[in-house]
Amino acid sequence: MKIYTRRGDAGETDLFGGSRVAKDALRVDAYGAVDEANAALGIAAAASDQEDLQRIAREVQARLFDLGGTLATPDAERRAKSGVPELVSDDVEALEGYIDGLESELPPLRRFVLPGGTLTAAAFHGARTVCRRAERRLVSLSREESVDPACLRYINRLSDLLFVMARVENRRAGIADVEWKGRDQ
Repeated sequence: MKIYTRRGDAGETDLFGGSRVAKDALRVDAYGAVDEANAALGIAAAASDQEDLQRIAREVQARLFDLGGTLATPDAERRAKSGVPELVSDDVEALEGYIDGLESELPPLRRFVLPGGTLTAAAFHGARTVCRRAERRLVSLSREESVDPACLRYINRLSDLLFVMARVENRRAGIADVEWKGRDQ
């Protein structure tokens, strides 16, 4: 199988199930943004030497791939028939469990935190911002078409997890979070 098909040369792509849509359609934009978040998380995980954070990242990447598949297959019947994995409440709860576990080793926040500290922490912050963009794309899509609420909850909770992972990277490296200070402080 060749990697290129030439079918998208005119600016259209296939959704799973056969319908063709413009490459800038809301649905394509949404699953493209999820793919970007997945790649950004991969960069952060590759930069990390923390085995638990790498393991969490790999699991999340698999769920993001599932999310992209769900978005690329708008017909729920086709998803079920084709075995496209869907996110469920347990997936969201898993993120919350990771957040709670990792936060237990962090001091409470007293100020807003700027992206930075170690290079790896900054990469997790970068992944968080890409995740937030993906969330905005999903929200836009949900205003026009049906989007499973578990997908929206998952992507929202994921940005929280990525923020915590960035802070954990700094903490374990002995680097303080970069706190935002206003002009008067």
